[in-house]
Amino acid sequence: MPKPKPKSRHSSPARSVAPGEVARFEAQAPAWWDETGPFAPLHRLNPVRLAYIRDQAAARFGRPGNRFRPLAGLSILDVGCGGGLLCEPLARLGGRVTGIDAGAENIREAVRHARAQNLAIDYRAQTVEALARGKRRFDIVLNMEVIEHAADPAVLIAASAALVRPGGMLMLSTLNRTLKSLLLAKVAAEYVLGWVPAGTHDWRKFVPPADLAGMAAKAGLVPGAATGMVYDPWRDDWRTGPDTGVNYLMTATKRGSRRRQSKSLHRGEIHP
Repeated sequence: MPKPKPKSRHSSPARSVAPGEVARFEAQAPAWWDETGPFAPLHRLNPVRLAYIRDQAAARFGRPGNRFRPLAGLSILDVGCGGGLLCEPLARLGGRVTGIDAGAENIREAVRHARAQNLAIDYRAQTVEALARGKRRFDIVLNMEVIEHAADPAVLIAASAALVRPGGMLMLSTLNRTLKSLLLAKVAAEYVLGWVPAGTHDWRKFVPPADLAGMAAKAGLVPGAATGMVYDPWRDDWRTGPDTGVNYLMTATKRGSRRRQSKSLHRGEIHP
């Protein structure tokens, strides 16, 4: 009787994608652009996220924040882009936008909607690790509401950081792991108010700002301070502020000269 083969001492390589999470979002793909559907909270978050991206880019690259196309000339990658809720307005603001998602159904919905809006966005059904193995690099890489769904957040941050060109920036948003976030983002949002389907989030996978900053630093970036995103029930919208107890944003930059970028942008050139 043949002896069983010994198990390998080497574990399978860590990855950012959790197949179960991808399948769940793919099942809801037709609803990405329904402002009253399961992605309604992301539609409401979009104005404050876009303002943050615009202002951070203006500060980093010396771009006027109040111009009609303040992101013109900047290459932008949205990791975990879903149906393109961020990609489309970023393209309208002048950015040269690439959106990637591990869910092919999400990408199909993103392509369909962008074509209907006559927007040129480079969408790809691809993981961030796969893209990082190539040569493309970007002025701005975004991880917005993705980290809390990743199989391994550190892998996600490392691959995303690798895609940032010298002098560029990685912008992140996620949920803090606090008692407040458990009560508001998990219990209230999913089971009381019904803002998102039950089971959307696993509170144990929420990431404190200090941990996120540590991952960014380990990936070779310089993390900045966290900025809170707070829901205002009286105005029924979101705003930024110092309270990072539930939702927050963070920008991490890559060392390197921005002088060549600024000159190219001033001449209207677009990075490859």
